[in-house]
This record gives sequence, C-alpha cells and structure tokens, in this order.
Amino acid sequence: MFGSFEYNPEEHNIVKIDQKAKVERVGLNAEGIAKRTHTCGELRASHVGKAVTLEGWVHRRRDHGGVIFIDLRDRYGLMQVVFRPGGNADLQDRARRLRNEYVISVRGIIRHRPEDMVNPNMVTGEVELEAQQVTLLSESKSPPFLIDEESGALEDLRLKYRYLDLRRPPLQRALQLRHEVYQAIRKYLNEKLFLEIDTPILTKSTPEGARDYLVPSRTYRGKFYALPQSPQIYKQLLMLAGLDRYYQIARCFRDEDPRADRQPEFTQIDIEMSFVDEEDIYNLTEGLFKHVFAEVLDVSLKVPFLRIDYWDALSRYGTDKPDIRFGLELVDLNDVFSESHFQVFSKVLEAGGQIKGINAVGCGSYSRKEMDQLAEIAKSFCAPGLISFKVTAEEAAEGGLQSSVTKFLSPEEKTGLCERMKAQEGDLLLIVAGAQRAVAESLGQLRLEIARRQKLIEPGQFHFCWVYNFPLFSRNPDTGQMESEHHPFTGFREEDIDFFETDPTKIRSRAYDIVLNGVELGSGSIRIYRKDHQKKVFEALGLDQDQIQRRFGFLLEAFDYGAPPHGGIAPGLDRLIMIMSGLGSIRDVIAFPKTTTGASLMSGAPTTVDESQLQDLGIALRPRKRDREVEA
Repeated sequence: MFGSFEYNPEEHNIVKIDQKAKVERVGLNAEGIAKRTHTCGELRASHVGKAVTLEGWVHRRRDHGGVIFIDLRDRYGLMQVVFRPGGNADLQDRARRLRNEYVISVRGIIRHRPEDMVNPNMVTGEVELEAQQVTLLSESKSPPFLIDEESGALEDLRLKYRYLDLRRPPLQRALQLRHEVYQAIRKYLNEKLFLEIDTPILTKSTPEGARDYLVPSRTYRGKFYALPQSPQIYKQLLMLAGLDRYYQIARCFRDEDPRADRQPEFTQIDIEMSFVDEEDIYNLTEGLFKHVFAEVLDVSLKVPFLRIDYWDALSRYGTDKPDIRFGLELVDLNDVFSESHFQVFSKVLEAGGQIKGINAVGCGSYSRKEMDQLAEIAKSFCAPGLISFKVTAEEAAEGGLQSSVTKFLSPEEKTGLCERMKAQEGDLLLIVAGAQRAVAESLGQLRLEIARRQKLIEPGQFHFCWVYNFPLFSRNPDTGQMESEHHPFTGFREEDIDFFETDPTKIRSRAYDIVLNGVELGSGSIRIYRKDHQKKVFEALGLDQDQIQRRFGFLLEAFDYGAPPHGGIAPGLDRLIMIMSGLGSIRDVIAFPKTTTGASLMSGAPTTVDESQLQDLGIALRPRKRDREVEA
C-alpha cells in the first residue's frame, strides 16, 4: 500500500482507492474519437453492463483461435479487452494488427469474465471489456526492452529510453509515492505554521563543500552566477528577516566527482526555524517523518529516534551513518593484546593504532573463497589485512580457535579474545589492526557485508537515528588546511571556543545528521548568528579579510541588524523515496536522472554549444593540458 494507491505486483494494477480516477467525459473529441470515460484500473463488477471508453497502451495481445485478448494499460492498471469473432470482421482485423505499445481507444460493454477466467490477483480480474469499436491512435516500433515489472535491460539502455522506462510499474509507483510524500510534507509543515518560500537558483558562488556549477552572465561579461548547493545563506537571511518558520522542497546542485548513487542535481526538504535549539529540531523532524510514513506507507515509527554521539558511532559501527537494524558491533581489543608478542599487533599499538573485530555469529563454516572475498573487501578500504579466527569445539592447545596466527598468541590472549567477543562454537571472528580510520571503515564495510550474506535485515524495517557532536573542523591530510566538517555556517559549542587558538579540531559543532537504515538522509545544525563567531570560523578556514568580505560581506552585514538564534535541517528527498519504495538506486525515483558521470543518455546533455553563444558570453574555450598533450 502506497498511501492512497494500491498496487498488485502480479498484474501490474495501480488503483487510487480513496479517490478513484473516474474520468466521466462524454461525447467525442475534436478528432471524432470517443473520449475516455474510465481508467484501466477502476472497473469492477458494479460496472457490468455499462458502456465505457478506455484509452491506453497495448500491454500484450493474445490470439486464442479467433478470440483476441488485449491487456490495455494506463498508469492506473490493466484491463482485459476481448474481441470476439462474428459480426464485425473489420473490428477483428484491427485487433489482429495491434502490437505491444500501440496506443488505442476502445469502446465497448463491461461484462463478467467466465467463472474459470476470473483472476483473483488482478483488481479488475472479475470483468472484461467486450470491444465494439477500436481506434488506433498511435503506432509503436518494437521497444528496445520489455515494458514490464522487470525489464532485464541494462540501466544505460533504460536511461537512454527513459520515457519508455517510465511506463514500467515500478517507476510509476515510485513517482506516485514521491508525489504522496510531497503532499504529506506540505500538510505537516503548513499545519506547524511554516511558510513555503522559494530561494534563488542563480546565486553567488560560496564554498559549501563541493564545486559549484557556474553560469556565465551575458549582461555582466566575465562574471558568473552559481547554482545553489543548498539554499543555506538565503534561509539564514529569511530568519534574519523575521520569517521564523521556512521550508522549501528545494532543487540543489553539486559539481562533484562521479560517485555511485549521487546526482549532480537533487532535491532536499529544506527547513529553518528561529529561536530554537537542537531539541526543537529533533522533535519537529521526528514528527515530520512519523507523519509522512503513517500517511504514505501506513507505517508507525517509534519516536524519539535513537541518538548516537559521533565518536561512539565510529567506535561501535565504523561509520558516522550506522545501520542499526542489526547488531555486529565493533569490539575494541587493544587491551586484550596490550602485552602481545605477535608483531602485527604490537607494532600497531606502538604506533598508536587500533585493534578491533566483529563476531560474525554462525559464519565459522565459511569457505576459503568466501574468506578471500572478505579479505578483499577489507583491503579495498585501506586495511593492511584481515585476521580471522574460526571458533571450534576444541579446547586445550588452540583455545578453541582455528587460525594461521593462533600459534603467536598466548593462552591468556586466546581466552581474552573469546570472552571479549562473546565467541561460541561456529562463530567467525574478524580482526583488523591498523590506523584508526582504516580499521573503522574496513570493519564497518565487513559488518554490512556479513549482514547481507547472513540475511540479518528483515525487509520493510525503517530504523532512524541521530548522530551528533561532530567535530567542527577536520584537517585536510594532504594540505594540512582546516576544512568544515559540515559547512562554515555551523554553530559550535561555546565552551570549546578557546580551541580556536590551540587546536581547532577539538571544537565540537552543533551539527547533527539524521540516518535511516545506514543511509545519511540529511544534515543540519544550529547556525552561527553572531558576527564575531562567524569571523572566527572563516579565519580558521584560512580566509583573509578580503576574501571574507568579498564572499560573505552581505551575510556579515546582515548580522549587524539583529540576528535571531536559528537552526535547521535538510533531509534528502531522493534518498528518502528510494528507501521508502524499496528500490536500490536514487535514479529509480527521479523522473529524468543523470548517470553517475552526470550525463543524460536520453537528451545527450551536456553538449557543445554554437560559437556565437560563446561569443555572446565573452567565453573562449581552450583544451586542457592533458588534451593538448594527447594531440601532440
């Protein structure tokens, strides 16, 4: 059940159940064709004997020795149309010439299906339309892939013919679900006295964590607009304007390097409030999601959501976006091996590294091939290696552990390891020793992989959590430069202000992330609203006074006119719909997505433009250095 829509996966029927789409048009259209009176998903036994006109696509045609069946499809479902022999040879001939994806108009009488042909799995399965007239509205070439629940086509082919892909029920369900979520969001926030306000798309380039998409100005030659990475500054200015509750279903743009399941343009639920603290944001957001899931999926979420400190999340789950639908938490083993003579462990501890592990319960029977696959996953996330122990029934000499390294461990270490990891016969202990980040990331990924292999996640679960107490800054490992962990307008804990002079990496931000099923839905924070605090952050980021004034002078000036404390959050709508719909990619919940490289296979964008257009903008193109080298 998706809100007011009901879907039958076997027969591809989508029916709006709270307000059936009864298109009661009568007469003929301008071309002399009978207009549609009903949709393909709404006809029932109560309509038997009624004359109706349906319009849609031929989903499939079946010729049973003279009796021809057509499954007619529109976005509301399927309806069986029957052409019976006798009387009208022209009608029969027209039916024989119909092919998949032809668009037709059919007029006829609704009849009961014969008892042995009733389809209980189809919402229109009790009835059929006995055709009296058929009009071919549009022919179709053979589609490049099957228009069905599962097309089996490669994604690139489906993206090239996206308008055909969008005819398939899974994508239509996703877009219907997306519509329902939009309406639920608006309903909830409107009742909370929020104003929906648009902010500019053509704006000023400001650093917010990724490259801006730049738009050249024809009027102001040599100058550029930027597409917004988020409405961050504008929503803060709305708070300064006294519009204390703002929201927007906002389009955002980021020119990022290709990454799986990210889009150069995306949609977020942008929310900002004045005179609030973290608790107000938590309560509002939890209420919003509780309302959306109840309205759209009829799912009751448990609130309040779990809250996890940032460092605790890294320690227990190896990531700041933990999937809390299952256990398999990371276990700290530093003290177990603090006196170890095994050089792999002792050298790591001497260098200030970590030793951690997870207990893959019941995985002691994994084959050599499976173990090698796990080791490759660990290495792909910079782990120096993966050490494994299979827990056996044997005791004595090997301490119940089977591994190539048990001979290097003392009996006390073996016992301590089993006790710390709560090991039982048949378990598999996976250990990584190395730098803190490599240990966390590799074990975090192994944790997810084991959960997938062991089917530890029940379908249909929605587990939210908050992650908070992020550091305000991180240091770029290559340049040593301070960078904002979220963005430069994030507030910080005032008790940490002295660290600006000593060690800015110790400053705790007032930022928070909301995470659903291990996916970061969005970030938010209590914002900086004092001019002196904002300048401190800019200076810590290495900006000089000229850069600060040039990029953010208008914001700092606004702070001089009475700025209220304020904060907000911006959950990603595409990711939310992806999880709610059970689909595996955000590209499946966006009507016209780009590839992971930012290309539109359907339209061909991005493309070159005419030289005259470049001249109007005062732009001359030159090849990149590597392109010149290739030409040479």
